[in-house]
Amino acid sequence: MPARSSSSAGTRRWERLGLAGLVLALATAGFLLVVDPAGTGGVDTQVRADLQMVLDEWADAVRTGDSEALGTLIDDSSPALLEAERQRLAALSSVPLADFGYELVPEPALPLSGEAVTRFGADEVRAHRVLLRYAVDGIDDVPTRRPVTILFVHRPQGWRIADDAPVLAGAESVTWRGPWDHGPLHVAAVQTEGGRSLVIGHPDNATFVDRTARELPSAVESVDELWGGDWPRRALILVTSTREEFTHLVGPRHDGDDIAAVAVSDDVDHERRIATGRRIVFNPAASDRLDDTTLAVVLAHEMVHVAARADTVDGSPMWMLEGFADYVGHRTAAGDPETRGRTDVWRVAPTLSGQVASAGAPDSLPADDDFTGERSALAYETAWSIAAFTADEFGHDRLVALYRALATGPVPSARLDAVLTEFLGVDTAGFVDRWGRWLDERVRDTR
Repeated sequence: MPARSSSSAGTRRWERLGLAGLVLALATAGFLLVVDPAGTGGVDTQVRADLQMVLDEWADAVRTGDSEALGTLIDDSSPALLEAERQRLAALSSVPLADFGYELVPEPALPLSGEAVTRFGADEVRAHRVLLRYAVDGIDDVPTRRPVTILFVHRPQGWRIADDAPVLAGAESVTWRGPWDHGPLHVAAVQTEGGRSLVIGHPDNATFVDRTARELPSAVESVDELWGGDWPRRALILVTSTREEFTHLVGPRHDGDDIAAVAVSDDVDHERRIATGRRIVFNPAASDRLDDTTLAVVLAHEMVHVAARADTVDGSPMWMLEGFADYVGHRTAAGDPETRGRTDVWRVAPTLSGQVASAGAPDSLPADDDFTGERSALAYETAWSIAAFTADEFGHDRLVALYRALATGPVPSARLDAVLTEFLGVDTAGFVDRWGRWLDERVRDTR
């Protein structure tokens, strides 16, 4: 649905997805890391060494921009792949890379369809899972890894690459595509609190890329203001131009037309507080649907998920995660610090306000299931109001402390009672009652 030109929370389901997208990359790639206990799966050690050498030469050609070297690595039977690789190399030249490589996954060769075997007329044809390893300079302290499926053919002169998305027999051919696989890039660099941040898109959406880059420092500062500076304080933002590209970057579960942006990441080590591959990915329709105000809301909202990822365990209450992110987003859009504390419930949460005006305040906290489907707009507005109430009544420090205490995974009712009592001095029933009275008062006062 089209987004309105205001920051109304009625459009919030389109404007952002939230934390759920953060685990997408790990869910996509995680099964690749379940390796064969024997280490080789019956594949000859020398063959594996030869294949890894080809992958290393391929990565070296990309890192050095050696287009000619690609011609010696891509099989002659695959001119389309060679052309795509050369275009990819040209696009990647505008991205500052600190690392780039391919790692053969230690599992058996994948089953190929009969057509794939006979198509190349080679002595031997193998398909293998590979991890693309890359790090963007100044952004990634630890490289991120993405799954790729490679088909190798053996020729008299050695192994060659023939396909990077082959048809398999009885297995899924998973190949991640980066923005550089979708055409030339437009890259905007901007200085944020943690160093240089990047916004990467394509020439057709260069204006939106530049708009996003201008908003980025404010988003980082707003997160800093509430969350604190214990996070990288920089970001890599990807602006997609097509639905296909958006799906490649966030997966089919989170690529709906009603989603403006998704925060994703790879692995998370909660004990060491390290999250790799943190990205914010914008829907291709964002450039038309987001004005400056809604862009500021969405960007700051997703930046909260980036900042908090290392401290957030999957399954934590959505009303806390999304409410806090929305609260920061709307504070950012308010701009003037003097107006940030004013709570205009009707403007930010029109659906919720209408319900409160006609039927009274909610008598329970929203469930996680409420954040999908037709109820999502109301759920996001309700979550925002809970965070705004907490900040108004107990202060920002308590709001952040409550987030950290509840972001530890699923929270049973007894645990919620204990946390609320410890940090706010009220149990769940008392918290909901005070929030409802706060909401009733502001709906009446600001109508």
